[in-house]
Amino acid sequence: MYWKLPHYRTQFPYVDTSLVGTGNIDKAAIFSAAGDSVWAATPDFQIKPEEVKAILANLDKHGNDSPFFTSGIHIGSVKFLNVAHDEDHVYARQKKEGLVIIRTKQALIIAHHPETVDRFKAVDTTKALTDYLKGVGY
Repeated sequence: MYWKLPHYRTQFPYVDTSLVGTGNIDKAAIFSAAGDSVWAATPDFQIKPEEVKAILANLDKHGNDSPFFTSGIHIGSVKFLNVAHDEDHVYARQKKEGLVIIRTKQALIIAHHPETVDRFKAVDTTKALTDYLKGVGY
């Protein structure tokens, strides 16, 4: 079962303006940091609740301790291979597409970029939104 992802354009427009609106991200979702609610999402981004829970359970495990390196990250039943994982973010790819995952004090951002976008641009775009959210207390 997938989350029934809402698309909040007026109440929580960060997905539209700060992520997808840049052209560096094509799909994204923002969850509560506990992973129990969806705050905003693009309508075509399919994420299962258990996939979010697995990400949250393993975010603090870095280096050789990270299951992301051995079993990957699954989003929408697609396996992404972990490329970078540190205290700030996780970057994973599936062929030339990629995921950027960042947790703040109150939010979890999962952003997807298409194969036509350089991963560093996608990471920078997602980090910019994260920095803003942290600055306003999220």
